[in-house]
Amino acid sequence: MEYLEADTHPVWKSELRDGHVDPVFAAVTGNTLATIHAGTAGSDAVAEAFSTDAIFHSIRLEPYLEATAEKHPAVASELMDLSRATAAQKRCLVHGDVSPKNILVSAAGPRFLDAECAWYGDPAFDVAFCLNHMLLKCLWVPEFTAGYLACFDNLSHAYFQNLTGDDDRERRTAALLPGLLLGRIDGKSPIEYVTDEAVRDLVREFATLFLRDPPPDLSTIRAAWENHLAMGGA
Repeated sequence: MEYLEADTHPVWKSELRDGHVDPVFAAVTGNTLATIHAGTAGSDAVAEAFSTDAIFHSIRLEPYLEATAEKHPAVASELMDLSRATAAQKRCLVHGDVSPKNILVSAAGPRFLDAECAWYGDPAFDVAFCLNHMLLKCLWVPEFTAGYLACFDNLSHAYFQNLTGDDDRERRTAALLPGLLLGRIDGKSPIEYVTDEAVRDLVREFATLFLRDPPPDLSTIRAAWENHLAMGGA
């Protein structure tokens, strides 16, 4: 453990809230995450050390996807399928909570915190979990929407630009996004900054649509989200 001064290592969530939106830092974050995933892929030692399926299920898959399925019977099967499909992937070390609140901004790049649910599993979860926050931030401080979407673009591009050996990872990431969006509204860990019911309904409408018809890639869901916000829903 190392103490890092707050003045030189601000929390990324606070920076995003205050309008210090840096797409370059988002790209570095995506590249760093890709490096972690690539560096631990296929490692029997890491797989053994982080064989934490029960923990990951209890604090990630169950509260975000399965509990949400109970509240949305119309897409319950889709949410449960997402949970099962994610749990079945065994590819590399997954942080499990790649959220802006757990990332410090530094001159040397992102410092990831709070890996209590680290797991040897599906890297798509980490990418989707972080990108989900870029979409949700558009509801928190709408005047910075363009910046948040630029962060989404840069992070995803940096992550996937050199990816090899897992042609299905972007599709899995895109498929998880609507489930995580809905989970942050009606799951066991709702985001604290979306309380207006009309806005919550906007997220529910969007997420339900893409749970029923999963997007083939990230650009599809990103463009649809921008349009959905501009139109105020359907």
